[in-house]
This record gives sequence, C-alpha cells and structure tokens, in this order.
Amino acid sequence: MQKVRWGVISTANIGLKKVLPGMQRGQYCEIAAIASRDGVRAQMAAKELGIPKAYGSYEALLADPEIEAVYIPLPNHLHVPWSIKALEAGKHVLCEKPIALSADEARTLLAASRRHPTLKVMEAFMYRFHPQWQRAKQLVADGQIGDLRTIHSFFSYYNTDPANVRNQADIGGGGLMDIGCYNLSLSRFIFGGEPQRVVGIIEYDPQFKTDRLASGIMDFGSGTSTFTCSTQLTSYQRVNIYGTEGRVEIEIPFNAPPDRPCKMWHQRGSRVEEIVLATTDQYAVQGDLFSLAVMNDTPAPTPLEDAVANMVVMEAIFASGRSGEWARPSPLTPLP
Repeated sequence: MQKVRWGVISTANIGLKKVLPGMQRGQYCEIAAIASRDGVRAQMAAKELGIPKAYGSYEALLADPEIEAVYIPLPNHLHVPWSIKALEAGKHVLCEKPIALSADEARTLLAASRRHPTLKVMEAFMYRFHPQWQRAKQLVADGQIGDLRTIHSFFSYYNTDPANVRNQADIGGGGLMDIGCYNLSLSRFIFGGEPQRVVGIIEYDPQFKTDRLASGIMDFGSGTSTFTCSTQLTSYQRVNIYGTEGRVEIEIPFNAPPDRPCKMWHQRGSRVEEIVLATTDQYAVQGDLFSLAVMNDTPAPTPLEDAVANMVVMEAIFASGRSGEWARPSPLTPLP
C-alpha cells in the first residue's frame, strides 16, 4: 500500500505521545524521520517509536529528498517560520495549532502557501475529524436539534510550571492560544460561519503574563457561542450544542481517547439518546486524510484560510478583553 513519507520537526511530547503513535496506526502514513536540535534526543525518540532516521537539525531533515511531508509540533512562535521553510524545501506541511501568533503572521503563511500551489498546508485541529464531531455537525445540519441557537464549551487544565512553553508569554503561551483556539474553532465549525462581534473577559497570571482564565461570547447573528478556557483550573472539557428542539452534548470533545469508545448525547424533545462512537484515534484519521490529499492531489481536509480566520477571531477576543467592549473581527481582505 502506498504511504506518504513523513518527517517530524521537534521531539515535543504532543508528537511523541499522541500524534506520531496515532499516525503510525494509520493506513497512509509512514513516519520516516524525526529531527531535534539535540541529536541525542532525536535518536532516542527515533528508537522509542521505531523511526528509521534521526537528524540533529531541522534543516537536515528538510534537506532529505525522501521526505514528502512534515509534521510540526514546535512552540507557537516557530510555527510559521518553519512551515515556510518546509514549503520552500518542497514539503507538505501539517502544523500544530494555533497556526500563528497573530492573524497577520497567519496571512504570511497563507501567502507563502499560494506561492507553492502544489503543496498542502493545514492546521492540525484533529478534533474535527473524530466521528463524534462529524456526527454532531450532521445532526445540526439535518435539523435534529431544530434551529441552532447557542453553543457552550469549556476546556481547562492546571499547569503552573514556569518552564512549560504554555506559561511563556513571549513565545505564544497562554490559555487562548493553547486551548481556547478549540472553543473558537468548534463554534465556527458548527455554525458554519464567522462571528459578527465578540466580547472577552481575560485574567492574566501576574508572574507569567499569560492569560490563565478567559471567557467569551461570540455573536453569529443567528445565535451565540459562549466559552471558558483556563490553564489554572481543574481539568475538564465539555461541549453542549443547543437548538430550538434539542441539543447535542459531547463528553470528551477535544482529547478523545484513542483506546476506548466516546459517548455523546442527542436530545430531541424529551427523548435523550446516548450515542456510543467506535474507538477512533483522531490523530490517525487526521494523518490519513492529509496523506490522501497529498497522494491524490486534492485540497487539504481543512483549508489554511480557516486557520487565518480562527486567528482573526482570537485577536478580537484579546482586543475586547483589553477594551472591555464588544469587538468586531477584522474582515479577511483578499491577498494581493
């Protein structure tokens, strides 16, 4: 069976513990090389995961002619620079979320991608490909909750380690960048459009200067989405999607376990149906769908424009948090 040969830029834990094992379980992904700025770390990671090649620099991996696509789980401030370097090296790119530090930086990557039209670039929002989200999207589209009116989502964990990249403001740390991006993305995904205005309330850690508690409202015209995300609350996640005649509740919406079934509930009137989804590794599905796009030369499963739009909404949330007023996301003007 044909597979896409992947290289991995970074030995970040998200890659080693979740994404790469998932991709290795897929049908169309071959993890052929991994790189670190520390050659020993690269070799250790390669040995742990059975990856044939290990490189002591990112540049060396990009120079490997056998590598067709790269997965980038670097810290947030390095996403765009290394995605562009990968494109210039002729590689397809799957980059972790958030795609950039700002909407302008995301647009820089979009412009670079358009200079390489044969290459695929995608933000790694793996949750969208899990069957529970596909089912939720279909239930809403089919009118199974009546008219969609509002979404509530919650995502939190507790981490006060100053050495953790999520607590370092100068490299893109903070709750909205790390997990709030899911709250924004899922709302846009389910509503199938962009919010007209947003409001945010943001609390910053006095030591780290990162946002540690953020709540917001997004006004989609036909309905609203409210969310809370935090890096300093007990770990929890849940999504509820409400309509005029019913609702959908997703138990583990983001970190769906790869080794056991997931549950969701569909309420229509007074009847509540528990839906048990087959055991699915969402990272395997994401890797396979992206690889198929490479193999068949079809569009990436999620267009890069979606990543830019998510950053636009995030910037508006931050702006509202500073001003204390509603903010309107800047329209996406066409690239020259």
